Amino acid sequence: MRFSLIHRIPGRVRLRAAKPFNVQTAVMLADGLELLDGVEGVRVNPRTGSVLLLYTDEEALPRAYAFLSGAAPLPGSALSVCPPKKDERPSLLPLLRYLFLRPLLPLPLSVCSALAGAAPFLKRCFHSLRHGRLDVEALDGTAIAISLLRGDFRTASLLTLLLGFGDALERYTQKKSLENLASHLALQADRLWVRRGGKECFIPAQDLKENDLVIVRSGTAIPVDGVVAAGTASVNEASMTGEPLGVMRTEGASVYAGTVVESGEIFIRPTSIGKDTRMQQIVRFIEHTEQKKAGIQGRFERLADRAVPFTFALAALVFVFTRSLTRAASVLLVDYSCALRLATPLAILAAMNEGVRRKVMVKGGRFLESLSAVDTVIFDKTGTLTQSHPHVARIVPAEGYHADEVLRLSACLEEHFPHPVARAVVHCAEARRLHHAEEHTEVEYVVAHGIASHWQGRRVLLGSRHYVSQDEGVDLSAMRGAVTELSRQGYSLLYLAIDGRPAGIIAMEDPLRPESAALIRQLQAMGIPHVLMLTGDDLRTASAVASRLGIREYHAQVLPEDKARIVQELKAQGRTVLMLGDGINDSPALSAADVGVTLRDGADLAREVADVLLMGGSPGGLITALELGRRTMRRIHTDFLAIMALNSAFLLGSLLGILQPGLSAVLHNLTTLGVSLNAMRPKLPQGE
Repeated sequence: MRFSLIHRIPGRVRLRAAKPFNVQTAVMLADGLELLDGVEGVRVNPRTGSVLLLYTDEEALPRAYAFLSGAAPLPGSALSVCPPKKDERPSLLPLLRYLFLRPLLPLPLSVCSALAGAAPFLKRCFHSLRHGRLDVEALDGTAIAISLLRGDFRTASLLTLLLGFGDALERYTQKKSLENLASHLALQADRLWVRRGGKECFIPAQDLKENDLVIVRSGTAIPVDGVVAAGTASVNEASMTGEPLGVMRTEGASVYAGTVVESGEIFIRPTSIGKDTRMQQIVRFIEHTEQKKAGIQGRFERLADRAVPFTFALAALVFVFTRSLTRAASVLLVDYSCALRLATPLAILAAMNEGVRRKVMVKGGRFLESLSAVDTVIFDKTGTLTQSHPHVARIVPAEGYHADEVLRLSACLEEHFPHPVARAVVHCAEARRLHHAEEHTEVEYVVAHGIASHWQGRRVLLGSRHYVSQDEGVDLSAMRGAVTELSRQGYSLLYLAIDGRPAGIIAMEDPLRPESAALIRQLQAMGIPHVLMLTGDDLRTASAVASRLGIREYHAQVLPEDKARIVQELKAQGRTVLMLGDGINDSPALSAADVGVTLRDGADLAREVADVLLMGGSPGGLITALELGRRTMRRIHTDFLAIMALNSAFLLGSLLGILQPGLSAVLHNLTTLGVSLNAMRPKLPQGE
């Protein structure tokens, strides 16, 4: 089996197989790698073909690579002998054999059958004890071994049957939950820019050919796997590596679909298009999602680990005082760990699936936990509280320029960027039948400020007043009257300047979403005490919008770094902050917040860094996300109480000799199954 290096930092390396493998192969790989000197930890994911290796000695890496490549395999560990199973659904056939066939077997065959069934559990028990681990495998194997030593082969067969069915049910449930989640999340660009024959074309994704050069600019997702043919860019690869900082990619470097260009421009020669790329995106999402484990899940798993030695100690005390192996085995089979480890991740996976069905995509369990604790919600105004489809209301040219010229040149610059304001300018030019063929040179995008380029040998600027006037020093006094009048009417303004002089103003009408006021009221009704609005507009416009929406706290003329600073200040006050924004300029604040939320139509970079994506295209989905987080945490705590209460009752029954090992195993498995089914029930009312 061939593995490729995906990510490496000191002490940690991730490898991926050319294709997924089955559970047996994963167990074999984990067992083999754990035996290597210098290896501290191993995590193998058969669904994604991923191997995560934690190491303390650099010399461990060559040994690991040799083992994975087959140069130094363990005895009997040929990877090709374990073809993936088509269906891992739990089967009732072993139960039927136990009920109807086992009683008919002669004693020698019954003994052999019991030993054969117990062998895998005894092997896992021995492996755990050899490595000094007192875990669930050690508990189960010890209980089965006691039954075998007592000659109670009937009980041993029943235990292996129940434990095997429980393992199969757990694997199948988690596998189906992840598959259902992934089936909704294949990312695919509809259209993309390519260079063909020296010209730039905007084509449907399905028309992409291998000899095309895909053009990706600032703030845009990379739609294909490929190699950089020209250009330089900083690429955010968090979806693939989990590292939040951008990495520079220049000519000859590999780039991957689903990552995002933060700044710069690159031309990519595709190496994988269509189905293969989309499948890799699904794999990366699953891998990324499983890393986002909720803190409560980690706490319960640590609690489960600590409970195992306690169970062993209690079983030993029972044997010392009663001299009854039966009672000791019964105690061993009442285990808190299985249910604690299974119920919480299933509740989280089920909630994420439910969210996707309701058009709310939560990218990990810890974000559900954060959603349940949110007490501060921050909105960016443009595109979230206002409609995502603004339109050009007026064009005011400066002296010496015509309105069509201002609009045509602005559309020429804006067509490369996915923000709603940019799309509005381009659509307006198309509606007026203004041809805006590319006549400018390389476009420079300054996040949250504007665009700079050269046109016919002249420097062109398009953007906010702060960018054009303060950063670039353009004197706008000649258009003061128009600026005052347009601002008084509540328009958002774009300024166009050529060679240091104003060329015109584009007034954008950004009407409020009809659901925005109701959304603010719902948040207040949910008991969220702090709702803020951030906007780059002037104070007059910000005050008018906040008043119409019922928002008491707002900040005007805010820059991207200001948004992130405000988020950090609120978090420093002990608040749990949710930020909702949809633009490239919102990305720093989305990353800084406890929960970053964006819309389906948001910029690619915003969708990449956000923790929750509202796929319905409306900020009203925020209420669903918050309710889902709250109800999921309540369900997890309810399941925890049920697990502790029921298993404690079973444990008491075992101590008193009321429950035999077989009945203990039945009740324990029924409890695990019951809390798992409860964890997977819908969290939100079906009518919502």
